[in-house]
Amino acid sequence: MNSLTTPPPQAEPRLLDQLRSALRYRHLSLSTEKLYVYWVRAFVKFHGLRHPREMGAAEVEAFLAHLAEARQVSASTHKQALSALLFLYREVLKIDLHWLTEIGRPRTVRRLPVVLTSDEVRRTLAAMAPGVHQLVAQLLYGTGMRVMEALRLRVKDVDFDHGAIVVREAKGGKDRVVMLPDSLREPLRLQLQAAHAVWAQDRAAGRPGVDLPHALAVKYPRAPESWAWFWVFPQVTLATDPRSGIKRRHHIYDETFRRALQRALREASIRKPASPHTLRHSFATHLLQRGADIRTVQELLGHADVSTTMIYTHVLKVTGGVPSPLDVLMNQPPPLAVPVQRLNEMPL
Repeated sequence: MNSLTTPPPQAEPRLLDQLRSALRYRHLSLSTEKLYVYWVRAFVKFHGLRHPREMGAAEVEAFLAHLAEARQVSASTHKQALSALLFLYREVLKIDLHWLTEIGRPRTVRRLPVVLTSDEVRRTLAAMAPGVHQLVAQLLYGTGMRVMEALRLRVKDVDFDHGAIVVREAKGGKDRVVMLPDSLREPLRLQLQAAHAVWAQDRAAGRPGVDLPHALAVKYPRAPESWAWFWVFPQVTLATDPRSGIKRRHHIYDETFRRALQRALREASIRKPASPHTLRHSFATHLLQRGADIRTVQELLGHADVSTTMIYTHVLKVTGGVPSPLDVLMNQPPPLAVPVQRLNEMPL
């Protein structure tokens, strides 16, 4: 009679692999995954490769103090590192954070956004070489989309009949609808023709389809190869998916677009610290300058709270508010001079 043998115990997955699994289970973005892995790895290295199970509030605060004092990171970066460590302890290690309230959070200073004038936007767009990057920049300014929202556009989400673009799974996991600028109808049609040629080439070569969010590829197995789900702005070359390891067609990279925009800003002699997000800020500010309702702008931007949109009203107060008292003073006519002879005739 054969005796049953107990299978050897499986080794516990490495900490960073557990972290990645937890992040992917919650469908967090790849950029968030990379940031959280970076900060957890930095935390472990800072404490001499000790396992986080052996550490607690004191070690977390010591690491954050090092970031603030020695590395002098910004408040937002400080919060980012803290969020990564809290996710590690809560969701991966399942450790009760009774010491959470003891950890101080840095105060974030809310600053006014950088906004380009209409002329500066015109000069910047004109300085970009005609093509995909110029079209993306026009789309950001023309719709208020975030850069990754524009780059991740699918063919099915551009609605020419209704003059609208559907932004899927934006910040906060919500969908929203933005306008399709009339001036971009023909450029977008031409871009879709170019994208269709790339899609047809991939299908003829039998290449894997594009990446689909969450479990849609399981629910709709033919969707990744369909034209409707293809990228509006496909990358010229194939790339290896960092999560699945599949070599497939990706959308154009945000890094290359950012570099193209920075070159255009230099050529247009724009000295402001502008970025792709500046085009979104300019979109909102210029709409409000033209009398758009604050609630409409809120919906177009996808802000959950109107107080976030109100920051652009502060920009308007700075750029188009009351005149400076110096200007009022300098525009006043000078006082009439009294002749010296009349001064002598005045009684003392």
